[in-house]
Amino acid sequence: MNLILMGPPGAGKGTQADLIKASYPVPHISTGDMFREAVQEGTELGLKAKSFMDKGQLVPDEVTIGIVEERLAQPDCKEGFLLDGFPRTTVQAQALDKVLSRLNSKIEAAINIFVPDEVLIQRTTGRVSCSQCKSLYHIVFNPPVKAGVCDKCGGELIQRSDDQEETARNRLKVYQQQTSPLLDYYEAHGVLHSIDGDRDTLQVFADIQAVLAGL
Repeated sequence: MNLILMGPPGAGKGTQADLIKASYPVPHISTGDMFREAVQEGTELGLKAKSFMDKGQLVPDEVTIGIVEERLAQPDCKEGFLLDGFPRTTVQAQALDKVLSRLNSKIEAAINIFVPDEVLIQRTTGRVSCSQCKSLYHIVFNPPVKAGVCDKCGGELIQRSDDQEETARNRLKVYQQQTSPLLDYYEAHGVLHSIDGDRDTLQVFADIQAVLAGL
């Protein structure tokens, strides 16, 4: 089964990806993972990507698509894959379809986890991490015993700059602008499955399993 996992920051994609990986024999592939592997292996496209990454620039679509094709052509993807973080635009989705066509394959399900904006903001802005051991907490859902202090090592708990409310709202706005046409694209292709992510983790996963059972 060839899957795409979609959803805004804070929707719980990482948790669901872990559950899918544990239950189904498909590799979980993120854009970051693909870039790192291509760079480590020293492929021509990996070196091109590195030249942009080293300058703090976005990797162009043509390079990204090439790296995706290299990754999906590897043996562990023959029985399927879970793409996370790609595609992000309709242009990338169209290019992905062409890549898969060359590999005699296609996307079977695009799973979109949706959560109300205010819930996403609460989830995101409540995250804090230990400045020493990097343990993660949430001031509402998983608070430390003592406010501002790590339970494990006593280190100071800090908030990442991109988890501050103004930044989180901007990230959400950008995501929605980019992704709305992408949802329309996969709906038009009959493979979009939207799942309510504002519930217990296992309830969300049960809905994902129901989608996968129908493939």
